[in-house]
Amino acid sequence: MKNVIYENHLKEVMKERPVFGVTIYSGCPQFIELLGYAGFDFAFIDAEHCPWETTGLREAILAARSVGVSPLVRVTKPDMIEIRKALEMGAEGVIIPHVRTIEEMKTCVSGAKFPPLGRRGFDVNVRAAQYGFNMDGVEFYEEANRTELVIPMAEDFEFTDQLDEMLAVPGVDAINFGPADFSMSLNCKTNTSGGNSFYDLNDSPADVAMKDIIAKARPKGIAVMAPAVPPTYENAKKLVDKGVNMVIMGNDFGNYGAALKTIREETLSKFR
Repeated sequence: MKNVIYENHLKEVMKERPVFGVTIYSGCPQFIELLGYAGFDFAFIDAEHCPWETTGLREAILAARSVGVSPLVRVTKPDMIEIRKALEMGAEGVIIPHVRTIEEMKTCVSGAKFPPLGRRGFDVNVRAAQYGFNMDGVEFYEEANRTELVIPMAEDFEFTDQLDEMLAVPGVDAINFGPADFSMSLNCKTNTSGGNSFYDLNDSPADVAMKDIIAKARPKGIAVMAPAVPPTYENAKKLVDKGVNMVIMGNDFGNYGAALKTIREETLSKFR
């Protein structure tokens, strides 16, 4: 009998509706557990901007699995070993930052998928294979290729400049669009309102690029992930209406900070 904690299900959910998650910067597994209790679909576990090494992510992945949240790990770069280790630890998907070339796009797939899609190193003595206890080798690699997500990031103009070629690489499951880094790669210092929000997705250059990605990726069965900034219903609905089906609803620091600000303004300020 399989251990249902380790069964991947995000792809199946995405066939029915958009999915929602939160980025985890803090390294706090308890925040990930709370996502499950709150009904979120995935945890975006960030090893790029945080002091986590890839091999230090085990507790975070286990926390997500324990509450039925899909753990998606952002590794530090397009690297086959980092990608494989994250998946072997039990991540349901890998998010790979700053993919700028076709070769890097192919590396994302090669590190995550077994043949014939990729060249991922094989071992069943890992958590993803339940240490070989309930899954034989063939079942493991077939299940991994079918259910685990490869999610390169489009956050540089080099990605969109060769978008058709990027999306032609087989084995990619989703594209995570990063509007802030994309805007900075174009040296866009202001948004359409004259402000300096690099996350502007209202007819900005980043918005145009995201719409192009959506138009070309979704017909290929490739999902699109993007952040709702700030994480409100209105902003999430705008993304979903545009065709985004993996929505990032803020991050643990930002959401915790916003809650503290509300407490300060609505309660603490009245006593001072």
